[in-house]
Amino acid sequence: MYQLVEPRPFTILIMQITINDSRKIFAIQEEFNTMFPYLKLEFFSKPHKPGGASPKKQILSNSRTLGECRTIHNDGQMTIIPKMTVASLEQNFADVYGLGVQIFRKSGKAWLETTVTDGWSLDEQNRQGEDLSKSA
Repeated sequence: MYQLVEPRPFTILIMQITINDSRKIFAIQEEFNTMFPYLKLEFFSKPHKPGGASPKKQILSNSRTLGECRTIHNDGQMTIIPKMTVASLEQNFADVYGLGVQIFRKSGKAWLETTVTDGWSLDEQNRQGEDLSKSA
């Protein structure tokens, strides 16, 4: 769900994703991709260390519910804004909801983990993914 916040003189786009035990991973991924089409949000069985990579064998099936995957069972809204960093988004998922997530950026036909660029904003990552995909 998008929410427009209009402090004068400009508009900021904010995404709020509902988190609860019955939601499926694929639904969260689809919502995220509406705002960031060149990024992919993957869920893992264990959180990774900041700046670290997650082993591909720990990727969870997107047909699983969040309740099956998390260690903290808070219900709520994950607020996502384009200027937040990848690292802060991943950390918020871990700290507030007990979910291990990793952002991937599209590069041509491949998806790259953003471990080296976790300090970049989601907006910057998405623009880079768009540029890399157009030139491929």
